Amino acid sequence: MNWVLGIMTAVLVFLIVKRFIKPKYLKDLNQDEFIQGYRKAQLIDVREQREYETGHILGSRNIPMSQLRQRAGEIRPDKPVYLYCQSGARSIRAAEFLKKKHKCEDLSHLKGGFRKWTGKIKK
Repeated sequence: MNWVLGIMTAVLVFLIVKRFIKPKYLKDLNQDEFIQGYRKAQLIDVREQREYETGHILGSRNIPMSQLRQRAGEIRPDKPVYLYCQSGARSIRAAEFLKKKHKCEDLSHLKGGFRKWTGKIKK
């Protein structure tokens, strides 16, 4: 019985770590780096619509994480993709999906997410 508990604990730890560890192919950009390149990229806010409506980075498109599978066709895999969410966790998951299922290669996300953003926003 102890070995079952050990396996369950190991799986749980793995899933928690995987959720918050940034993949190697994803560029982790601070705000200044993000600002330098996001106008030349597809800027995608993966927060839910109600979060987006409270304020978002000017020029971003809202494709919530909950709709990403259905709306991935709106994102061009041959162009750079800049992602952000509230804290950075959902944008990492969105990047994983876009890399594996949509074949996007040039993926970046805003380190710390929108909550750390001090630039211009639109409400």
